[in-house]
Amino acid sequence: MLFTPWTILILAAVGLSIWASFRVKGTFNKWSDVPVASGLTGYDVARRILDENGLHDVPVEAVRGALTDHYDPIARVVRLSEPVYYERSVSAVSVAAHEVGHAIQHKVSYPMLVARHKIFPVVNFSSGIAPLLLIGGFLFKMSGLILLGIILFSAAVLFQLITLPVEFNASSRARDLMVSSGFIRNDEEPGVAKVLNAAALTYVAAALVSLLQLLEYIWIFNRSDD
Repeated sequence: MLFTPWTILILAAVGLSIWASFRVKGTFNKWSDVPVASGLTGYDVARRILDENGLHDVPVEAVRGALTDHYDPIARVVRLSEPVYYERSVSAVSVAAHEVGHAIQHKVSYPMLVARHKIFPVVNFSSGIAPLLLIGGFLFKMSGLILLGIILFSAAVLFQLITLPVEFNASSRARDLMVSSGFIRNDEEPGVAKVLNAAALTYVAAALVSLLQLLEYIWIFNRSDD
């Protein structure tokens, strides 16, 4: 029961996830050495895009760490890691614009972002208890516990799947806004695309791992009923 046909697929997906993590770091570091012709920092780009979209009340804050950038929808704050906040590189402006893309999604009530916010409380609960239910169910051969664990784990998988269009949409907005506002030149756009695509791949890999795990749990559950 511990080794199933799904195990190889899951291990391959985990390998993809690890590779994606190294790739995003490598891509970010590579394009961190390439300055933007505009001379703008990540903070400059974030602040200007926010202001151009009427989000004057959304602050941009610097936070410690690398690749710790995020938009906080509760506090309505764009937080940029110090390398992104202060640097004038292709990587810095790309990541900054991406996070502002989430702030704009929030403003316009982008449907997938709204859906993610609504199911977050459920996922926050289910992601902690689902593994315990699954382990207990498989250990004591209690199909009811397994089924409940699968249902709760499904919520976490759904959350990750919904996250994919949210992230891709934010990246698309970032590229369009930077080009239309003249923050990057045409010859800098390929670099921006590489940085954003590398980051998006990490979300794809994580979602794939979770989806395959869910399918494996369902497969095992169905076999136990045979």
